[in-house]
Amino acid sequence: MAGMSPLFRRKAAPHERVVTLIRKSGCHLCDDAQSVIEKVCGELGVPWERKDIAEDRELYDQYWEQIPVVLVDGRQHTFWRVDENRLRKELAG
Repeated sequence: MAGMSPLFRRKAAPHERVVTLIRKSGCHLCDDAQSVIEKVCGELGVPWERKDIAEDRELYDQYWEQIPVVLVDGRQHTFWRVDENRLRKELAG
């Protein structure tokens, strides 16, 4: 399905989606982002995961200057600040 036109792809159900928060400890923006993700994902039934940038060299190299970073289904959705309405729209879409 990866090579299919978006017109022919089936929309994923909320429980088939995944949100990833890439963060580091001691980061207040990361804490804020996590609060938004917990709220939106909880309301929509979307699973989410948290990854610590300090524990993964590849994530560190790729995202260090952007954390917190939010991925939706493995694609970058946003960084620094998470807009609750934008995330909800993306996941409910």
